[in-house]
Amino acid sequence: MTGLGSVPWPPAPIATERLVLRESEARDRAAFIELFASPEVRTYLGGPRPRDELERAVPEVPGRRPGLFVIALDGAMIGMVSLDRRGADRPGHVRPEAGEAELGYTFLPEAWGRGYAAEACTAVLAWFAGVRPGEPVVLCTQTANDRSMRLAATLGFTEVERFEEYGAEQWFGARPSIVPPDSPQAYGTTTTCTSSS
Repeated sequence: MTGLGSVPWPPAPIATERLVLRESEARDRAAFIELFASPEVRTYLGGPRPRDELERAVPEVPGRRPGLFVIALDGAMIGMVSLDRRGADRPGHVRPEAGEAELGYTFLPEAWGRGYAAEACTAVLAWFAGVRPGEPVVLCTQTANDRSMRLAATLGFTEVERFEEYGAEQWFGARPSIVPPDSPQAYGTTTTCTSSS
């Protein structure tokens, strides 16, 4: 994610009740390939990529970049959550200068329906609010993606607008910022939005 400024990356691993959010490691390579090759995972993300192509293209340590958290359960990767800057050329923004942090997530099908995505996204949003208090975060997903729409509601996102992109109707939402109580912004009027793709 660009624009983290002086925020050190990677952060220390973040432990939730059941999960650990951490930087990518070489042992995660097979799970990354599975995420990109899975027809179920890629249904609303442009479709699966050929596994043989991924085997050649995915680096030894995939996904190692600022803003990308590997989500691990009992040491094994089950998904990833990312924060990226939403491009000014794309539709959907909550501030005039654009460039909001956009929340994205993908999880392996065997991890679906257990609340892991909500748990991991909540932890990432809390971390981001701590390092960038009051900064907008947005979420964008296809309206046809029922699971993602339910997760957006669970995380407290509200609809800002809908638009057509990538040949499908997109839901674009934001949620009020979470500002740590000891932050100077806690006493101001700053608001923050959160996004997911």
